[in-house]
Amino acid sequence: MAIKKGSIVSLFSLEGRVALVTGAGRGIGRGIAEGLAAHGAKVVCAARTRSQLDEAASAIQAAGGDALAVEVDMADLASVSRGVETTLEHYGQIDILVNNAGMNIREPLEEVTEEHYDRIVAVNLKGLYFLTQTAARHMIPRRQGKVINIGSLTTGTALHSVSVYTATKGAVGQLTKAQALELAPHNIQVNAVCPGFVLTPLTEKLWADPTMRAWGEGRTPLGRLATPEDMVGTAVFLASPASDYVTGVEIYVDGGFMAGEPWPLPPGEGR
Repeated sequence: MAIKKGSIVSLFSLEGRVALVTGAGRGIGRGIAEGLAAHGAKVVCAARTRSQLDEAASAIQAAGGDALAVEVDMADLASVSRGVETTLEHYGQIDILVNNAGMNIREPLEEVTEEHYDRIVAVNLKGLYFLTQTAARHMIPRRQGKVINIGSLTTGTALHSVSVYTATKGAVGQLTKAQALELAPHNIQVNAVCPGFVLTPLTEKLWADPTMRAWGEGRTPLGRLATPEDMVGTAVFLASPASDYVTGVEIYVDGGFMAGEPWPLPPGEGR
């Protein structure tokens, strides 16, 4: 098949598409929202904190994009439904859903309370599940759509003192496959982006600790922590026509973390 000049650019164009991005007020969500807008999408920035949303939407608009700020609490299914309704009222369609909103409470397994368990599950899994269901109902009649779930390293491995978060992100990986299977007959693709260690306002205190920073950088083959901008290329790919035959896949954007761990062979060994 011959590829015409300029067709590569159009493969990644999001012109005419409407994207709903949760957790878009800061960090990875904001980075993805700005990236989708830069490729032509109209973006609905959804999160709980209005001031952060307004700032994110204003930044997109200042760069020449089209954005709308909508308050959505992923732990409140009525709020989730209103977010979809507002998107449809304003733009008339939803082509891309990025399920980025999430939360975590770091504590040992033996200290987890029912309240903490319920809060994490409500946002990371239940809210994601029903937002996807609601958005998919509008994608199905149009026979097109892209759903991008944001997983984690813990989608495929475990880290200490985040057992509930790990359980939800592992579930997101399996849910991605289930959603992909059920929505494929409607030409809707569902995939997951699983970030590695990312420097965000939410994690800056953690990575400010010298021991943690040295461990994170040393454990990542590329030798550095990620930024939200490192997630944009993969998100744009999964949102665009370039990924029309990709579904049910987990893509680890992790600097090589999941590829394996360096082996400290003694000098002279392995040669």
